[in-house]
Amino acid sequence: MKEFFPILAASPLFSGVTEDELDAMLTCLAAKAEQFPKDMFLLHPGDTVEEIGMVLSGCALVVQEDIWGNRNILSRTAPGQTYAAAFACAPNSVSNVSVVTETPTTVLFLNVKRLLTVCPAACAHHSRIIRNLLSDLAGKNLLLNEKLTHIAQRTTRAKLMSYLSAEAQRRGAVEFDIPFSRQQLADFLAVERSGLSLELGKMKKEGLLDYHKEHFVLNI
Repeated sequence: MKEFFPILAASPLFSGVTEDELDAMLTCLAAKAEQFPKDMFLLHPGDTVEEIGMVLSGCALVVQEDIWGNRNILSRTAPGQTYAAAFACAPNSVSNVSVVTETPTTVLFLNVKRLLTVCPAACAHHSRIIRNLLSDLAGKNLLLNEKLTHIAQRTTRAKLMSYLSAEAQRRGAVEFDIPFSRQQLADFLAVERSGLSLELGKMKKEGLLDYHKEHFVLNI
């Protein structure tokens, strides 16, 4: 576990907690780490969620599918980021999403009941973790609202421009890598891959942008 301490210390959930304090905190939260191969489901729709998952290595996709198999990528969870926190914190709620590993992935599971109740050991850092959790949930909510802004656009081009503009503003640069493959980007923006690729080609030809795989340069 100690090899992952730098990732934990840099994560939003453990922000402000030193590596020396992490041992006690992980014990307090009944933390356990598990390794999973690629394409393994960490969560299924209908599952009851009692633990928060934090990716320590690899990455996982949070995906929503309808009964016809139409796939919508909600987010990508990278090292230091959590998933299922909202479900775990809502009493008697069940998941309406899947979480599937994109690569071989190590996940840290944290007992949410120990996180949300008074620490029996009067842990001095417990309240800080609760504040961090609220901040993390708020950040995820803002990202979800941003995604809704993208997919609410009427055309594939407008969705692309909304997404790429937001990424450029977040990075403070017009040249950046996105975290999605072409199919994943299509699933994230709720468009057909063929239409997405066609529109990207048109935008490149018109001089609006340049790209190679996941690397983009916006011309402004």
